[in-house]
Amino acid sequence: MARRSSPRPRRSSAAPAPAALTAEAPCPCGLPFAYGVCCGRCHAGENAATAEALMRSRYSAFVAGDTAYLLRTWHPATRPPALELDPAMRWSGLEIVATEDGTAFHTTGTVTFRARYRHHGQRGELYERSTFERVGGAWVYVDGTFLE
Repeated sequence: MARRSSPRPRRSSAAPAPAALTAEAPCPCGLPFAYGVCCGRCHAGENAATAEALMRSRYSAFVAGDTAYLLRTWHPATRPPALELDPAMRWSGLEIVATEDGTAFHTTGTVTFRARYRHHGQRGELYERSTFERVGGAWVYVDGTFLE
């Protein structure tokens, strides 16, 4: 991802405990499904079927503080050795703006999204175009570019 002042995760070995998400809770990714049948399946080990599905599941992992999943679904060439999420960050909504490729018929894809958050009571938004690639048959996050 491009570097600039933003609420990006800090890299270190410590991570906050994941937030409690029940299988019956609405999925944080914004789709009209329960977490257990939506992103929860990916967090439990199922591969995302598309780049967009992986993007949604990674957003839900940020909501839940699931650093293990985030690292597991990061491309080996760009993955940091560790990840520390800011415990003051509260993700509050995801909007998929556009997708390009990233289906079962592709090996790469991009997802442009807006993710809303609150950080120390201040509202903000992350607007990014993320790049995904298949590695060993599974979609992984490669990197992203911040958009204005």
